[in-house]
Amino acid sequence: MRTVGLSLGMVLLCLLRVQAGDLGTAEPDESKIAGTWYITAMASDSESYLQNKDQLKMAMANIEVLGDGDLKVSFAIPTPGRCMKFESIYKPTGSPGEYYSSDRGNKTVRLVDTDGSSYMVVFATREKEGKTLHMLRLYSRTQWVRPKIKLLFKRLAMLNGFTDETIWILPRQEECRLGEP
Repeated sequence: MRTVGLSLGMVLLCLLRVQAGDLGTAEPDESKIAGTWYITAMASDSESYLQNKDQLKMAMANIEVLGDGDLKVSFAIPTPGRCMKFESIYKPTGSPGEYYSSDRGNKTVRLVDTDGSSYMVVFATREKEGKTLHMLRLYSRTQWVRPKIKLLFKRLAMLNGFTDETIWILPRQEECRLGEP
């Protein structure tokens, strides 16, 4: 019974933050989103991600807030056979918590939810080959995510049209990290 109550509470929390299937925007405190994060879970409608999701592992990102409000984001993404590293600059769009980058394709990212210290949920869209692809990502300060945060992420994803098949928790990895060659 306690689990049912907790689950209903989480659903209500999600409904307060996500109304009518539209992902909200969390007002970012840039000093709190700066630093190193692990990308611990994803939901995507991209066919290439879905075809390779069993090979994906946890990635790392470092967010640096630049003087003009831009975000410099460095990524370390493990792929079969190599560690892919790159940086992108994201510029504010004028909407709270939303940023745009034309590096590596046109992308918009929006901070959907955060507790300001241990996790954040980010919704991203990307234009590729005439299609708009959607992705929801769970960022965590550590590789270990509390079960209630995983549940919150899954609920947010489901409320916004992602299915169990398009949602996955990424396994930990140690071979591809920021700051290493």
